[in-house]
Amino acid sequence: GPKVTYVPPPPPDDEQAIFARYQTGMNFDKYDENVVEVSGLDPPAALMSFADTNICHTLTVNIAKAGYSKPTPVQKYSIPIILAGRDLMACAQTGSGKTAAFLVPVVAQMMRDGVTASSFKEQQEPECIITAPTRELVNQIFLEARKFVYGTCIRPVVIYGGTQTDYSIRQVKLGCNILCATPGRLLDIIGRGKIGLQNVKYLVLDEADRMLDMGFGADMKKLVSFPDMPQKDKRQTLMFSATFPEEVQRLAGEFLKPDFLFVVVGHVGGACSDVQQNILQVSQYFKRDKLIEILHSIGNERTLVFVDTKKKADFIACILCQENIPATSIHGDREQRERETALRDFRSGKCPVLVATSVAARGLDIESVQHVINFDLPSTIEEYVHRIGRTGRCGNTGKAVGFFDNNSDGHLAQPLVKVLSD
Repeated sequence: GPKVTYVPPPPPDDEQAIFARYQTGMNFDKYDENVVEVSGLDPPAALMSFADTNICHTLTVNIAKAGYSKPTPVQKYSIPIILAGRDLMACAQTGSGKTAAFLVPVVAQMMRDGVTASSFKEQQEPECIITAPTRELVNQIFLEARKFVYGTCIRPVVIYGGTQTDYSIRQVKLGCNILCATPGRLLDIIGRGKIGLQNVKYLVLDEADRMLDMGFGADMKKLVSFPDMPQKDKRQTLMFSATFPEEVQRLAGEFLKPDFLFVVVGHVGGACSDVQQNILQVSQYFKRDKLIEILHSIGNERTLVFVDTKKKADFIACILCQENIPATSIHGDREQRERETALRDFRSGKCPVLVATSVAARGLDIESVQHVINFDLPSTIEEYVHRIGRTGRCGNTGKAVGFFDNNSDGHLAQPLVKVLSD
């Protein structure tokens, strides 16, 4: 393809912008009602407040500035486990604080070990590598990491595809302790000798089931088999997701130490209870009219519409604009600049409707998304759980509507009934 020249604009780096956040919702305290199961030998005691940890003052201040007043269940259990040096697989519902559950203890240990960013050099040796399936998600993790390392010498860096490779290399060369990366760009930069793996103490797989399935499994195997990547008994491996199908749990064992702990908040793969789910039986031919009818009825509320193909995403966005519903689209064939613009227009409310493929299904944390509409239901129930989890985050409530067509969605009927009844 043509040479990629896009260089993303640097994120604002004043304190107010770094710590920008949105409000927790009225159901935030309900998270504590979730039953938590920890399987594995000798798990450390759960943490009751952020003050209980033996972490340095700077990090405690940053946690408060970032708006974390009390830990959610996944944080209560994960933080002590990671601080104790154990490997972890953690499953908790969408929007319940998994990113901070791994960033806080990793940053705490790096501060304790006196980690500081190396100066400019050709090959950087990060202590922590965090990988996730989409560009937007690794960037979001990076922006969250900036909060916790604020005022310290620890330098987080983000690299992802769709941007100029030389730009990624320049960012890394300036010093890199925490590297947030998509798999393709990560392997590319390692292959060019710009990243050495010998100092990796923490390997984090966010959306771990996606990172180990057909999509990225081969890339992850390649990553851990580089000769300079510390063996699994010499590093700490952490895996987080809202869904963990059993076959993926088996695969995960190859990456984790035998004494790893498995934390489940609620039940594995459960949908977020703060999302009101509705399923409508709509045949293919009437979906478009039904979508327009629903969008007209909900007015200007921020809505994410999921479709099954890239072409359809653009087509539906175009039709909605013709109906005077300001919409934009995001999918894998759009240039990175266009993807970032679409997300910015959606976040700002300029385009209250975002039509997306599954590229936007996981991890994205966008304030006040009130509705998720599955114009096309996904092929797996895990994907459904992630998609509807773009709303109802951080104790806020949301609504999800799915269009069910007997001809194309029959395979989902049973697992849907289970998720809905749970």
